Parts: sequence; C-alpha cells; structure tokens
Amino acid sequence: MSIRIHGDRPIKTLAGLATRPTPSKVRAAVFNILQSRVKDANWLDICAGSGAMGAEALARGAKQVVGIELSAIACRIINENWQKIARGEQKFQVIKGDAIKVLPKLSPQTFDLVYFDPPYQSELYEPVLKCLSALLTDGALVIAECDRLRPLPDQMGNLICCDRRQYGQTALAMYKTN
Repeated sequence: MSIRIHGDRPIKTLAGLATRPTPSKVRAAVFNILQSRVKDANWLDICAGSGAMGAEALARGAKQVVGIELSAIACRIINENWQKIARGEQKFQVIKGDAIKVLPKLSPQTFDLVYFDPPYQSELYEPVLKCLSALLTDGALVIAECDRLRPLPDQMGNLICCDRRQYGQTALAMYKTN
C-alpha cells in the first residue's frame, strides 16, 4: 500500500492495521499551520509509523528528521521512504525502540518541531510529552495527535497547550514550552 505526500510523491506504508498513517487531510492541515517553519528545521517524529510526517517534513525542506518507531518492519519502510525523499544536504535517522527509552538518549540534539502520534489508546502521551523539554529549541512546537474523544490536558510538564484543532475523529494539541 502507498500514500502520496507533498509534490505527489508516493511512499510505502505497512499493510494491515499495525500502523495508522496520519490522514492526508490532517497532514495537509499540519503543514499549512507550520508553513515556513519547516524549512531548515530539525524535526522529530515520535511513533513514526509509516514515516509520512517525516517524509512531508523532508519534502518541505527540513534540515534533519529523526524518527522513533517500535516496529522493525516499519523502521525499514520509513528508512526506504526517507531515502527516496531526502536531498543530499538533508539528514535523517530512524531509531527502532520504545520512545520513552530512546528520547533521553537523543540529548544533546534539539528539535524545532516535534510530531507525536502514538496509538490513540496508549499510555504514552504523558510520559513522552513530559520528557521532551530538554530536546526542544527556543520557540519549538510540539504537535500531539490524538482521538477527539480523548483530549489531552492543557499542560504536560513544561509544555503548555497553545492551540487545538479537530479533523473528524483526529484531534491535534499543539504545545510550546512554558
């Protein structure tokens, strides 16, 4: 199976329900919100799934994209997808592992933009969002995707919700540092 990203470029996705690619309507909305912030940004994609959000970031000029994903098969597909999209000066890295264990090891790297899309019913939201502060640049934005029926709190550690959007069953909570 494949989906199309910015520039009408196809990328592979996993067959079945092991991952849930962010719907195209939501991807388009996120990148409309971010617009010029993506170019030359350091992007972190947590629970990367198919890697569609990181691929969009690369296609729109992100300087570096780091993806964290638990599934080994998904990591291989993300790596293939990002290799096709990345230009020579762009860097990317796909890390297989549990986000809660991987995130502390990323320091001293910092990120301007973070997209976090765990399985909606997981218990990852609070622990992941609370440990991001050390990895964020000044003015960084964290976007967490969740089910609209399970909204995220206004504050998570040092992160304060600055905007919320809803697209069908999908909700986005946008956080900045306090």
